[in-house]
Amino acid sequence: QVQLVESGGGLVQPGGSLRLDCAATGSTVYINSISMMGWYRQAPGKQRELVADITRSGSTNYADSVKGRFTISRDNAKNTVYLQMNSLKPEDTAVYYCKAVTTAYSYREFWGQGTLVTVSS
Repeated sequence: QVQLVESGGGLVQPGGSLRLDCAATGSTVYINSISMMGWYRQAPGKQRELVADITRSGSTNYADSVKGRFTISRDNAKNTVYLQMNSLKPEDTAVYYCKAVTTAYSYREFWGQGTLVTVSS
């Protein structure tokens, strides 16, 4: 099993920056099998959507709405994924969730508890 703990959310003014961290812990077999890690977000009244994801080798994928403003990165030695968010807009306000995909035994997805990001003046 894998547990994901997010941190770094909060209140920021438009144009500001925040960094989200997500650390994975759990059994060695599952941790070593983590392939994709990513960030999703869910705004009030909307569906959860992909923000960005990154493979173990570092290939990244971004939602069009955050390209050029957000950067996802990963430290495999620390089992941690980061989301650097710059030039934040009010429409970025949402609960941000971390996801990890493991391939030990079978395909499984694990989710963090979410961290709230509020962009407001």
